[in-house]
Amino acid sequence: MAADKHAASLKMLTAALIVLLFTGCSDDGASVRQFSADAYPQRLSEWGLFDYSGAQLRLSDGVEAYDLNTPLFTDYAQKLRTVWMPSGSAAQYSSDATFEFPVGTIISKTFFYPMTDTGLVRADFTWPENTRTLSTDAVTLMETRLLVKQASGWDALPYVWQGDDAYLKIAGDLKMLEMSLPDGEAQTFPYIVPSRNQCASCHATNHTTGALKPIGPKARHLNRGYLGRDGNQLLEWQSAGRLQNLPVLEEVAINADFTDNSQFLAARSRAYLDINCGHCHNAQGAADTSGLLLDASVESNRQLGLCKPPIAAGGGTGGRTYSIVPGEPDHSILIYRLETTDPGTMMPELGRSLVHQEGVTLLKDWITSLDGECVEMSSD
Repeated sequence: MAADKHAASLKMLTAALIVLLFTGCSDDGASVRQFSADAYPQRLSEWGLFDYSGAQLRLSDGVEAYDLNTPLFTDYAQKLRTVWMPSGSAAQYSSDATFEFPVGTIISKTFFYPMTDTGLVRADFTWPENTRTLSTDAVTLMETRLLVKQASGWDALPYVWQGDDAYLKIAGDLKMLEMSLPDGEAQTFPYIVPSRNQCASCHATNHTTGALKPIGPKARHLNRGYLGRDGNQLLEWQSAGRLQNLPVLEEVAINADFTDNSQFLAARSRAYLDINCGHCHNAQGAADTSGLLLDASVESNRQLGLCKPPIAAGGGTGGRTYSIVPGEPDHSILIYRLETTDPGTMMPELGRSLVHQEGVTLLKDWITSLDGECVEMSSD
C-alpha cells in the first residue's frame, strides 16, 4: 500500500513538473513562458516577452534587444530583435556558424514602420537610446516572428499584430501599405507575412538536413556596439552569462555596416550579400546547385559570380550572360534579380515586394569598381 501511494505521489509530481515546464511556468519570477510544440498560444502576449500598454512596447525582464552589423532587407521595415534564454543557460560561440542556443531559447523579431503626419509609412527610423521600450504611438506594428528552440530543434511562428496583441497566423498574411520612399515618392505595395512553411524555407540553411537555424545570431553579425548602450555586444552577452567560449575579440570576424561609407566598398557589399543571400546561396543551402555562393566564407571570384554563367536560371537572367560582369552592373544578372519585382525572378525570393534602392546602388558601385573582362567562349 505504501509503495502504491509513493508511486501515485511520484506520478502526480511528474505531471505537475511537466505542466510547469511546458504550459507556462515563470523562470525565476520572470514573465516569459515556455510552451510545448503542440500547445503554442494564439496570442503573442501569452509568451510574456513584452508588455504592451499605454502606447509602449516594453521588453520583459531577461529579454534582451540586439542588432546586426548589416540587417536583412524587408521592404524597409524596421526590426526590434530580442533573445531570451532560460535562467542559468547560455549560447555556445561558433566562429562561423549560428551560435548553439540552449533548449527553451526564444528569439523574436518584431517588424514595424514609423508613420508620418499624413499617415504614410516612412522608410527611415533612428533607434532611441532606450531600446527596452518602443513607443508605438508613432509606429505601426506589423508582425512578430518567433524562433523557439525545442528539444527536437527550432520552430518558426509568425504572429500578426492586430490592435493591442499579435495573433498566430500559420498561413501568413498580406496587408496593402502605402510607403513614402527615400526619394519622396509614395508607393503602394503588398506587405507579406510569410507562412510558417515559408519561414522554414529560408531558415533551413542546410537543405540536406532541413533543420531550421536562426540566420542573424552569428559572430560576424553580432560583433558590434551594444544596441542602446556602450560596449561590444558579444562582450555584453558574455559578461551577462549568455555566451560561452568567446575568444578574444580581436580573433572574432566582423561584417561591415553596409551604410557606413567609411568602410571598404567591397566589405560593405560582401556583408550585404552575406545577410540577404548567403542563407540560401551557400555550399549547403537551397541554392547550392546554382554554383553561385554569396556567404561570407566564399573566396573564389567564380563562385561569387564574376564572369560566371548561370546553370539553370531560365528567364531569370534578364537576357544577361554572367552573374557579375566586372565594371558593368547593368549587364550583371545579380543586379537584374535585385531590381526586378517579378515574383518568379526576383531575389531574394521571399521577404520583399519593393526594390531596395540603397542596396542596389551599393552593389552597382561595387561591380563598377571591379577590374577584369568576361571573355565569351566560342561554340565552334
